[in-house]
Amino acid sequence: MPAQTAQDSGSRAEARPPAGTVEAAAGTDGPPAEAVGPLLRGVAVLRRLTEAGGTMSPSALERATGLARSTVDRITATLARMGHVRIDGRDVVLTPRVMELGNAYLTALRLPALLGAQADAVADELDESVSLAVADLDGIRFIHQATRRRAMSVSFRIGDLLPAERTAPGALFATEWDPADWRRWHARHAGDPADASFPAVPPRSPATAGDFAARVERARRDGWALDDQLVEPGLVAVSVPVREPDTGRVACVASVVSHTSRHTAVGLRTALLPRLRTAVAAMEAELRTAPPPEPGPPPSELAAWTGASKLELGRDFVESLARGLTVLTAFGAGRPALPLAEVARATGLSRATARRALITHEHLGLVTARPDHTFALTPRVLDLGFPPLSRSTLPRLAEPHLRALAGRLHEPTALAVLTGGGTEIQYTAGAAASRVLTVHIAVGTRLPAAATSLGRVLLADTTRPASAEPQDIRAPGQAVAGEELEAVRARGYALVDEELESGLRSIAVPVRDRTGRAVAAVNVSTHAARRTLEDCVRDLLPELRATADRIQSDLRTADRFTRVPVL
Repeated sequence: MPAQTAQDSGSRAEARPPAGTVEAAAGTDGPPAEAVGPLLRGVAVLRRLTEAGGTMSPSALERATGLARSTVDRITATLARMGHVRIDGRDVVLTPRVMELGNAYLTALRLPALLGAQADAVADELDESVSLAVADLDGIRFIHQATRRRAMSVSFRIGDLLPAERTAPGALFATEWDPADWRRWHARHAGDPADASFPAVPPRSPATAGDFAARVERARRDGWALDDQLVEPGLVAVSVPVREPDTGRVACVASVVSHTSRHTAVGLRTALLPRLRTAVAAMEAELRTAPPPEPGPPPSELAAWTGASKLELGRDFVESLARGLTVLTAFGAGRPALPLAEVARATGLSRATARRALITHEHLGLVTARPDHTFALTPRVLDLGFPPLSRSTLPRLAEPHLRALAGRLHEPTALAVLTGGGTEIQYTAGAAASRVLTVHIAVGTRLPAAATSLGRVLLADTTRPASAEPQDIRAPGQAVAGEELEAVRARGYALVDEELESGLRSIAVPVRDRTGRAVAAVNVSTHAARRTLEDCVRDLLPELRATADRIQSDLRTADRFTRVPVL
C-alpha cells in the first residue's frame, strides 16, 4: 500500500510560509492567476482559528489575517452555514464538522486505520504513549496517538506539526531528503530560529544545522532514532520507521514517548526499542497483506447544496469558498488519488470549477499533483481545524447543543453516563433554563439510575436479559421492572414522572457512538404543573431527539480517528 499522500507533500509543495497575512498563508510566491481568491482567504481564516486553539473574535481574525472586517464576516457566515464554525456570542468557534476535512485525508491515507490498533496494543503493553507520524515538508505531523491517562501527559494532538530537527521521526524522514529538501530546511531553519511557525512546540534555542545532520546520519546507520529532550525538557522518545512494501520508503514513523522521570533516553533504547521494532515489523506485514479498500461513498449533491445556500443567504454566503472546501471531501477510502474528472464527478462541480479549486489547494499545499495526472491530499489538510478538536470530550461536544435546546424549550437539559457499577448515572454536562422554578443538578452529581429517565434509557440499552423473562434492575432503594426497560428499548425514550422528586418530570433519549452503542443519554426536565406527560412526548421529545442526533453526528465525526472520552 503506497503512502503517497505523506511523501508527495514533502517533495512537491513549496516552502512553508510564515504565519500572518493571507499572502503569507498562501505561500512565498504569489497565487497563480487561476487561484480562487475567496478560497485562499477562507483557508487563512481556518488556519488562524486552528493556531488560536479553535476560538477567536472577528476582530482578532481581522488582525491576524489582514482581511477587512466585512470579508471576515462573510467568510465566517459561510463556514457557519457549512457547519465548520459556530458563532458563540462574540466569538467564532470551530465545530467538529470541520474535522471532516482532516478525516478525508486520514481515510485516504489508510495508515491510521491499518496500523492504529497495533500502536494502541504497544501502548497498553508498555504503559507509555505511542504515536504515528508522517512527513510534512521539513516537519513531521502526527496521524495517530495512543495516550496514557496520567497527570503528566507527554503526547501531542493528531494533526500537530513539529519541526523535523526537534524530533526523532524527523531524523528518520530526513534520511530520504534530496538536496532540494535540505535547501528548504536550511532556509526555514535560518529564517525561523525560534520555531514561531510551529505553534505546537515551545520556542527554544535551536540546535545547529550540523547537529541535525549528524543525527540524520546516525538514524541512517542505526535504522532508528532518539529524541532526548529535543522538544522540551523532560520529554524523550524512541522512533522506528515503518516502510512501504513496494518502495521501501518511509511510510510513517512509530514512536514510544515518555518522560525522564520514567525513562532516560538510553533507557528507552534498551527497554523499549526491541518491542517497538517487533511492532513495526507487524505493521509492515499489515501493509503488505492489507486488501485494497472498498471505495466509500463520495459526497453527494454538494454543488446543489451550495447553490441553494447562495440563493437563500445572498452575498453573506461565499459560494466559491464553500465549493472549494467541498473538493477536499472528494477524497477518502478507495479514493486516495483522483483525476480532475473524478473530483468533478464526486462533488457535482463543473470541471472548470473543480480545476480552479485544485489549483488553489495545490498552491496552499493542501493538494499535490502527481505525475500520473491525479491529485492527492497532503498532511497539511490537518491544519484546517483538526488539532484543537482532536482532544474533545463528549461533554464539550454536547454543551452547545444542550444550551441551544434549553434556549428553545425554556427547560433545563442534561447529559449523563452510566457509572461503572451500572447502578448510578453521573451528570457530565447541562444547560439551565431562565425560570424561577427550575431543575439544577451540578455536573458530577450521581443519582440512582433506576429512578431517572437518563438512567433507564442507558439501562435499557446495556441490560439485555439472557432469560425469556425480563429481569428487574435494582439500585439502592430503587427498582425498575424488566418489562419497563423492554418498553423503553422498544420506543427509544424513557419518561419518568415524579419518581426522583415530587413535581419533577423528565424525558430522555440515548446518544449513540459509531457502533450504535448508547454511550450517554440526554434529557429535558420540567415541572408537573408546566407540562403534562402527553405534552412531554408531543412537544419535548422531537426536539430532544433532534438534539441527540446533532450530538451523535459531532461524536461520530470527532471519533473517526480520535478517542472521544465520555467524561
